[in-house]
Amino acid sequence: MIDTLRQDHVSHYHGGKPAFDGIAACRTPNIDKFAAESVVFDNMYPEALPTIPARAGLMTGARTLVSRPWQPLTDTDISISEILGPNGYVCGIVSDTYHYRAPNMNYHRAFHYHEWVRGQEYDPWRSHPPARDLDNYVNSHYNDAWRAQVAQFLTNTAGFKTADDWFAPQVAEHTVRWLEDNRGHEKVFFWMDSFDPHEPWDPPEEFDTYTDPAYTGPRLVLPMGGMAADWASPEEIQHLRGLYAGEVASVDAALERVFETLREQGYYDDSIVVLMGDHGMPLGEHGKFLKGVDRLYNEILKVPFMVRLPGGEHGGRRVKAMAQFHDFLPTMLDLLGLGANALDLPGRSFQGVIEGGEEEHREVMITGYRDGLDRVIRDHEWSLIVRPPGERHELYNLLRDPTESDNVARENPEQVDEMIRRFGSIYYGAAWPGAESAAMPMFVRRAIGDHALQNSGKNVLGVQGRYEISSGMVD
Repeated sequence: MIDTLRQDHVSHYHGGKPAFDGIAACRTPNIDKFAAESVVFDNMYPEALPTIPARAGLMTGARTLVSRPWQPLTDTDISISEILGPNGYVCGIVSDTYHYRAPNMNYHRAFHYHEWVRGQEYDPWRSHPPARDLDNYVNSHYNDAWRAQVAQFLTNTAGFKTADDWFAPQVAEHTVRWLEDNRGHEKVFFWMDSFDPHEPWDPPEEFDTYTDPAYTGPRLVLPMGGMAADWASPEEIQHLRGLYAGEVASVDAALERVFETLREQGYYDDSIVVLMGDHGMPLGEHGKFLKGVDRLYNEILKVPFMVRLPGGEHGGRRVKAMAQFHDFLPTMLDLLGLGANALDLPGRSFQGVIEGGEEEHREVMITGYRDGLDRVIRDHEWSLIVRPPGERHELYNLLRDPTESDNVARENPEQVDEMIRRFGSIYYGAAWPGAESAAMPMFVRRAIGDHALQNSGKNVLGVQGRYEISSGMVD
């Protein structure tokens, strides 16, 4: 699992085409080598956003968009480790995704081994003042709250001297050690979870090759919320984009040792290996950086997803079939011969797509933030962003307009209505476009509103970020 990895920053996907004018296309040679032996999916989508709901869907096979907020693993959840463990698998997990470590999250339950690498983002790992000058990493628009977040990151990384000190190499080193130490077991399951290239973006010098050498402004490692033009100059925006590309390149380099170990230890001969992202990252294409309920475009939705079967069987294929994260667990269980454990899961196995017997999986998908009102509905041709009442829906033809820059909703009302009808009212909450509020008793309208709007407004995650802040706690 690679957090915040945009599909268009993996060179196997972009084929040398830069994501932004003036910035070289990001190079990921190690992921590319893995992709050449894998079945590569173009259209794997998160079932819900952001970080923890995405992982809940992957680990439990549950649909989280409708009924599951960002929350701990519950007593009634059955996670992948709780299925594989009783079937003879030794399970391990290593991550620097500090939300796992947050109080009572418990996503490591039933793993035989877990290791948390500390210090990412706002993780309260160190408490001394930052050694680096904070003013070199912010501009005049950063208020005290944003400055404090940048300061925590600078404090956490104060002792990092070489590229190997950074988070992705640490996660990779723990992974390599576990793979080597546990090769003697007949069955193993390991979940490697790298938080990078999540912001803040501060790639080591040898990977910081995508920024303009002539840039003289502050090193804005953490973008702010809101419209980027309100807090950053065009040069600062380009610099942030270059830092993100450098961060991706540094993660790719850290993965080299993991891939080498998988091959040297023989895991490539007898194991299924999956590489995926949980979501992408807006970099100002539609005006804003950072994740948010109103940013349901390709830059956050399109993630890499690759499956390498033992011996590289069926590898070297790129498939267009559409799937979502809650399809992942049923698929893995099918591939392991444990499909009888997935009978009651809402997702559907795409084993047939991986093995080449099927070309299609889902016709349409819906996703978004459970606590937000915006939703996105997609098929292979169209992407419809359903906006809250009073706002214009957005419809894009993905074949003719992959950058989603020409909203054709007004010219295609029948297409908008048809896509909305593909999913029932429970997927929209109080923003359901089909609601006939005038025909509803007041108490019904109030109940719907109280449930769907229990958080403060449609852009509850539009500013970085109450969930991220809540994970920055000791207890």
